[in-house]
Amino acid sequence: MKNLSLLALATLLLAFTAGAALADGHDHAPAKDIVDTAVAAGTFDTLVAAVKAAGLVDTLKGDGPFTVFAPNDAAFAKLPAGTVEGLLADPEKLAAILTFHVVAGKNVAADVVAASSLTTVQGQDLAIDITDGVKIGGATVLATDVMTSNGVIHVIDTVLIPQS
Repeated sequence: MKNLSLLALATLLLAFTAGAALADGHDHAPAKDIVDTAVAAGTFDTLVAAVKAAGLVDTLKGDGPFTVFAPNDAAFAKLPAGTVEGLLADPEKLAAILTFHVVAGKNVAADVVAASSLTTVQGQDLAIDITDGVKIGGATVLATDVMTSNGVIHVIDTVLIPQS
């Protein structure tokens, strides 16, 4: 009987430990920051190159939290020929454009659609339109709530250009 009790206790402890290990992998905040998440996705190569050229890597790897409306590679491909190359050669203008895609704080999809606009870290507002899908500053939101360790990414189909 004593051996059966020890076996039952050992089985219970093993089950508890396994359950805790499984839960441990799912209950914590994501391990990757905004930059590392974008790199891992494989669909933001142009955005990542632009972030590097503008000197914003350390900022977007920082504590945040940040909300990033991230144009995918297809969004950058829609720009007129030579635009990306020109922006990569002008880090100041590039930084202004990229920071127009970033909002301070963690704004999940429910927060975004509840607002009429959000103020970017660049200083201008992004209008939110939910009449036909969700549009941010005229860009269609393709995917929402990509959680990172320092914020959230929402994927958009257009590069947003701030007004001069």
